[in-house]
Amino acid sequence: MTTEMQEIAITEEKPLLTGQAESKDAELAARILLDQGQEHNIETPHGVLHVTLHGTRTTRRPAILTFHDVGLDNKSCFSPLFKFEEMQEIVKNFTLIHVDAPGQEEGAAPYPASYQYPSMDAIAEMIPSVLQFFNFRTVIGVGVGVGAYVLSKFAMANPDSVEGLVLVNIDPDARGWIDWAAQKEELSSNSDLVQSHRERISKASNLVNIELLWKTYNSRRDLNIDRSSSFKCPVMLVVGDQAPYEEAAVECNSKMDPTTTSFLKMADAGGLPQLTQPAKLTEAFKYFIQGMGYMASSCMTRLSRSRTTSLSSSYSMEGSRSRSRTLSQGSQGGQMPPSPSQTMEVSC
Repeated sequence: MTTEMQEIAITEEKPLLTGQAESKDAELAARILLDQGQEHNIETPHGVLHVTLHGTRTTRRPAILTFHDVGLDNKSCFSPLFKFEEMQEIVKNFTLIHVDAPGQEEGAAPYPASYQYPSMDAIAEMIPSVLQFFNFRTVIGVGVGVGAYVLSKFAMANPDSVEGLVLVNIDPDARGWIDWAAQKEELSSNSDLVQSHRERISKASNLVNIELLWKTYNSRRDLNIDRSSSFKCPVMLVVGDQAPYEEAAVECNSKMDPTTTSFLKMADAGGLPQLTQPAKLTEAFKYFIQGMGYMASSCMTRLSRSRTTSLSSSYSMEGSRSRSRTLSQGSQGGQMPPSPSQTMEVSC
């Protein structure tokens, strides 16, 4: 009798437990999919691009489109930044589109010896196919090194498709940071970061592809930046104070339109500030997109309260410095950034 009662009890409870488990499994699968993103291989006029999309795919706002540096892929270049806790206040309101350069995604098969790698111009011409695939009319571009160059070319050729640009380590002429770091006998800070990337690259199955991108980048043409005609959108230039790009970034800033450009030089950031200083870059990015009219200040109060450091800032109009002040982000939660009619140069 007891055995029969136990069997009946088990039979009655089983459907409920199964339903609960299925529901929890579905929720977990959805969270994993949102975290890992949806991967797509998109056909373009110059070959296939591997793209990872995060978010709801809503087109009511521009997507945030990223492009990585040489020797990295979208995960190793941007995950620490876009998974940073305070960045979630921003990314939950936008769709993220991470673009890998041809053959640079994790696990990509090596190209055959006869493969003709696309030029930097050709790679920039592949980006419109990504927007068309996801039905986005405009993007906010975030590029590092090679990615900064590619997105600059894309913005120049497609000004109506770009609402803003964040260009980290932009340099039309200099070598990439990984190559520069490898030639140093000692790097006082971020040496572990340099070593980890060196090891990752040396063990990469697509090392041939990385070399092809590197050679293509080295043969790139000058961007020919001109303040009167190059970019039709707000631009934020970012560089670390220990990066080989520092002088080139300063020179690039001098050629930009001072009414739409901000320049951020980050202390203790090394050559990859998006990895070494995600908090500072998140804060700067917050003000950048607020200045573009996205995300009301009330939406940013928690992020603003969590940051108590001050940025020593100097502003200039028409390229001549006129005044300086300190932005204390901890004292005024959600305050709006300075007018876009001023060039902002920040050391933080």
